[in-house]
Amino acid sequence: MLPSFNVLGGDLEVCSKDPMTGWFRDGCCNTDRSDHGLHTVCAQVTEEFLEFARSQGNDLITPAPSFNFPGLSPGDRWCVCARTWNDAAQKGIACPVILEATHEESLQVVSLDLLKSHSLRGD
Repeated sequence: MLPSFNVLGGDLEVCSKDPMTGWFRDGCCNTDRSDHGLHTVCAQVTEEFLEFARSQGNDLITPAPSFNFPGLSPGDRWCVCARTWNDAAQKGIACPVILEATHEESLQVVSLDLLKSHSLRGD
């Protein structure tokens, strides 16, 4: 696999290994052409965001063992769909993001300024 870069231009850092996240379940927000949802934003999910995602048809709360999905709780870090995160931001309920672990492909959907304004580390 080619090296992956984050939205700041550096090496893509791990988002979460507990729970294990990522399109490839490798802990990172890596992506490929089959990832139509663009699961590239490393977010620390909040209850409001989880409820918003569920209202949009993306239930991140209920475990789905057949997909190796544990179900999320507020405070968990997860590679979320860039469009879902952006839609939540437009409604004022975006959750914090970890820029160093957010894949550069997210910039196809979300502006760097918007991501920075929700940075968990204050970048």
